[in-house]
Amino acid sequence: MSIVVVLNRPKNRVNVASVIRAMKNFSLTELRLVSPAEFDPHRLEGIAHNTGDIIEQAVVFEDLQEALSDCTHVVGLTSRLRAAKRNLQSAREAAPEIVSIAEVDTAALVLGPEDKGLTNDELDLCHRSVTIDTSDEHPSLNLAQAFILIAYELFLARGMSRSIKPPRRPTEPATHADIELLCHDTQQALESVEFFKSRKPRNIMRTVRELSHRVPVDKREVKLLRAMALEVMHFLRRKGV
Repeated sequence: MSIVVVLNRPKNRVNVASVIRAMKNFSLTELRLVSPAEFDPHRLEGIAHNTGDIIEQAVVFEDLQEALSDCTHVVGLTSRLRAAKRNLQSAREAAPEIVSIAEVDTAALVLGPEDKGLTNDELDLCHRSVTIDTSDEHPSLNLAQAFILIAYELFLARGMSRSIKPPRRPTEPATHADIELLCHDTQQALESVEFFKSRKPRNIMRTVRELSHRVPVDKREVKLLRAMALEVMHFLRRKGV
């Protein structure tokens, strides 16, 4: 898998470091910098901790065309709609194509400088232009923000999303009998604190049942909720109420 991240004329090392940190988060390793305002590996790693492997392998170029010379698919990020006709894609549309090409060749993801982004001439070097939908009132994203969004889409397209771990102590779903016991104990606890003094118990308990039916609960959760209700009554007895 060869996906190259190309930062063209970046101006702020904090933004560069943020991109590097995001590369680490989403398993991207190849960074190319074109005419950066500064490139200080030590300072970059001081901002983006534990990314020394990416920074050490980063390559600095003087010219964008040179940085892209070995790439077969080039995608440029832009926030501005241009008069020139472009092969526009959303980040979600672009990601599978980038990943598919990167399986056999080198694909590049190009981001322009923070103040103005990629020029039309620079976008001419790109096979695709990717825009990220944002509010019309404030459409421009920070360099690192834009990169994180496309990097996340690439991560998903590569099938690398982390699976949610199952609970350490799995338990069985609550049965109808479990729910009825919970409702019984809840009603007794509410009666003990005179909750129904100005309310109709049937209506309140109907709502409690609806809540328990809305989201499947398991036996452990029912046990905890029953224990809370029973403790209310035990506490009142200990206090002589």
